[in-house]
Amino acid sequence: MTVPARATTDNTRLSLTNDLDHLREVVEHAAHLLPEQGPITVFIHHNTLHAFEELPFHEGVKKGSRIFGCQPYLGEDQYREELRRGRIQFADLHSVLAEDLGKRADQKILPGCTRLELRLAMLQYPLRFGPTEELIWFVAETDALKRIRPDVSSAMRGRMIAETRRWVMRDLRGGNESGRESAAASRANGTASLLEKFGISRIEEWSEPTWEAFTLQALWRECVEGVHGLPEFTLPPSPPLRHRDLLMQAAGVDTDLVVHDVLIRFCAAFLDQGLAHWPLPGREQGFYQAFLNLYRLPGGSPHRWLRGLALEVARLRDSHVEPLACLRQSLDLLGVSEAEWPSFLSATLLALPGWGGMVRQIETRGDRVPRPVPEGSLIEFLAVRLLLERLALEQAAREELGYRGPLAGLRDEARQRTGLREPPSTEQRAFVVFQLAQVLGWSPPLLGRLGLQEWTTLVGEIESFSALERRRLFHLAYERRFVTRSLDALALHRRRGPETGERPRFQVVCCLDEREESFRRHIEEIAPDAETFGAAGFYGVAMYYRGAADAHFVPLCPIVVRPRHWVSEQVEEDHAEIHDRRSRARRVLGRVGHRFHVASRTFALGALIAAGVGVLASIPLVAAVLFPRL
Repeated sequence: MTVPARATTDNTRLSLTNDLDHLREVVEHAAHLLPEQGPITVFIHHNTLHAFEELPFHEGVKKGSRIFGCQPYLGEDQYREELRRGRIQFADLHSVLAEDLGKRADQKILPGCTRLELRLAMLQYPLRFGPTEELIWFVAETDALKRIRPDVSSAMRGRMIAETRRWVMRDLRGGNESGRESAAASRANGTASLLEKFGISRIEEWSEPTWEAFTLQALWRECVEGVHGLPEFTLPPSPPLRHRDLLMQAAGVDTDLVVHDVLIRFCAAFLDQGLAHWPLPGREQGFYQAFLNLYRLPGGSPHRWLRGLALEVARLRDSHVEPLACLRQSLDLLGVSEAEWPSFLSATLLALPGWGGMVRQIETRGDRVPRPVPEGSLIEFLAVRLLLERLALEQAAREELGYRGPLAGLRDEARQRTGLREPPSTEQRAFVVFQLAQVLGWSPPLLGRLGLQEWTTLVGEIESFSALERRRLFHLAYERRFVTRSLDALALHRRRGPETGERPRFQVVCCLDEREESFRRHIEEIAPDAETFGAAGFYGVAMYYRGAADAHFVPLCPIVVRPRHWVSEQVEEDHAEIHDRRSRARRVLGRVGHRFHVASRTFALGALIAAGVGVLASIPLVAAVLFPRL
């Protein structure tokens, strides 16, 4: 049965429409990751992690860390400094770790060492990590194999050395067959060569520092032999999706620099609220059409990577390609599958989050600014961005990698050039065990008796307790100290009544945001006879308000509320003449200020203003040098 051509065309058109609708939904969802900060002149409260509010706190900050590329907690060194100065209590650290582990806390990892003790040591003591070459140099050139760590107690240090000494002397002096077999085993694992290095013939004369150095070197050899050949226990990080990130890894070239150079300037002109000297032509047609209209003009860009832009702009205009279709074309040309759309577009938007967030805010809340932008501007922003990215990637791949194939294959090419991730080396894994062995008192004979399964359990436990998990537990202990002190203060003062009379001296109503809350607490501390209240700053009356001296209406309400009332301050008739005079003065001053602002940024007038007015700027500078206390 033959399918009519018209039916086939209709099905294709329907499929394309469905794809574009899905793409629109993906962009809409990715937009929730952009900052939602409104103008600073109105309500400013903003939760940076608003997109993850449905998650528990620690899951939210971890997900935010992965998506935004930020740090979820303070660094380990900062937390340990807080532990040193008492802001974090060791008892709190012990408690949060025990609660986190639950029944697993008392499980034995090694003879005499539980999971709780091992993880507590990893939290308490700083551990050195680094590239293999750096660690090899550190072990060879410092006293790491001569002196036990200074943060190890003298009792534990003495016990480690004594156990090593008994182990060596017993194996050397044993006269029975088992002793000879033990000595042979020691030679097999390197102990014999180590004894020869230290002078076995004078072993009875070894000093305490010599035994200490021998203990450490024997411990290091046991650690290296123990971790050798063990599988990797941590999953490698996911490779980046964006072509720019892979190209950066492969060739060290950042295409975002050139793309942002063009995009930021165009966004500034498009989002201008009346400060620019020249308005952007065709702004009312939207971001996409204004960009095409601007870059279709003759002359072109002097940048080599933009030489193909004019042809691409002409193709899009002649074919009447809509912004969403242009975005879809770019995704296809870049080889981004539909399953990758959410992650790829989110990462693309977050490459320039500030400008993308402003486009989104002015698009969705045009009531907050004098000059809103058309609906769909964020999609158009993405379409233009990926258009520029394609041109930048083509040029960078050609010049840096010698790659002239389609952009759809660029990611695979860059991954091949980057190579596979190197797993942790034997020295890296051994050095972590070496440091923990010192602080926990594991002697060379103890580690020498471990079998393959025990080494696998030990190293797996160490590597599963990642730096991120350690910082999470540090943060829990940090907050527990704050909670404990706050509750102690409340318990201490719970029976004290307020030191006020029958009537408060004055009453203050403060907004609920963090600025007014601190102001409110300050009043309560210095004026206990006052009464304070917390309330939403708009007092439940959402409005667009314009004062007598204001040029535009502004919404006075939280960002999630859209007012339905307009309130304008009116001037009484008795003050109408004064108001008109002040209005004229404000307009004159505004025009003068705007012209000065524009002129100071031109070549000729800017030089004249800098030469004439710039001299005056030296007066406060010289005065501050001569009279610094004024």
